[in-house]
Amino acid sequence: MRRSFFLHPRFWMQSVLFALLPLGASAQQKLKWAHVYESSEPFHTESVWAAEEIKKRSNGKFDIQVFPASSLGKETDINQGLTLGSVDIIISGPSFAARTLPRFGIAYYPFIFRDGDHLLAYSKSALFQEIANEFRAKTGIQVTAYTYYGARQTSAQKPFKECADVKGLKIRVPDAPAYTATWQACGANPTPIAFAEVYLALQNGTVDAQENPLTTIEAKKFFEVQKSIMLTSHIVDGVITMVAPHVWNTLSPAEQKMFTEVMQEAAARASTKIKKREAELMDIFKKKGLNLVEVNRKSFQDTVLKVKPVESLGQSRADYDRIQALK
Repeated sequence: MRRSFFLHPRFWMQSVLFALLPLGASAQQKLKWAHVYESSEPFHTESVWAAEEIKKRSNGKFDIQVFPASSLGKETDINQGLTLGSVDIIISGPSFAARTLPRFGIAYYPFIFRDGDHLLAYSKSALFQEIANEFRAKTGIQVTAYTYYGARQTSAQKPFKECADVKGLKIRVPDAPAYTATWQACGANPTPIAFAEVYLALQNGTVDAQENPLTTIEAKKFFEVQKSIMLTSHIVDGVITMVAPHVWNTLSPAEQKMFTEVMQEAAARASTKIKKREAELMDIFKKKGLNLVEVNRKSFQDTVLKVKPVESLGQSRADYDRIQALK
């Protein structure tokens, strides 16, 4: 009786299906992609596009959900999550990677990039690949793409054109050496103030100026309490896409190539949208009656190099020179 029970065709088919179902379910990998940007921003919309594209190209093997607006934690948290295994993919500023590999911080040295295109040329360079490989060797984390974030410009009540013109200027900056370097070198008075308090500080004259990308100046309405925007582009910023080692190391070479290609395409799409919006904002601000000023960037760059040399911020002059040589 017992033997015939196991050989019964219906039971045999049920056994096969029961054995196969868990395998089918586990064949699909659910991944978490986290970032701190709003769902309306290109960083999010293009990540969603990339998630759908990866799912399509892998025939449904990878099911990626994108979590915007710090919903899985602040930037520090999601960076830690890559090694803890709580997140699988993130977009973040290289400054967080620089905490582990200081060489990443070269991208924040003032005036190192001429513009967004120069930054993107760096992202495709042998130098950046070296740094990314060094980072992976140290952490296991794979950097797959670099997205243009925006050029930091300076708003103030009074216009300026030269480094010497900002002497004594009280300017709100993030409290980090790369952000204070330009203003200290030129004799200004960089003043750290909580980001949420900047509008009021500008309005009541606690500070005379602030610096942020045009998109931030628009979003935070700083243009309402400032008369001029100086196109300093003193820091041309970007963000990187990273894949956790517990994911990357399980991918086949073909899957690694596909992930990289899709993420780089998403980064390029986002970069194009951000550059387009910056150009639109130039016209919008002019129509609002603001004074947009082209500054003598060389006067700032030369002074920073002299007073706050690359080495003083813990970076390599050789890396700086290689970036300057990029076309």
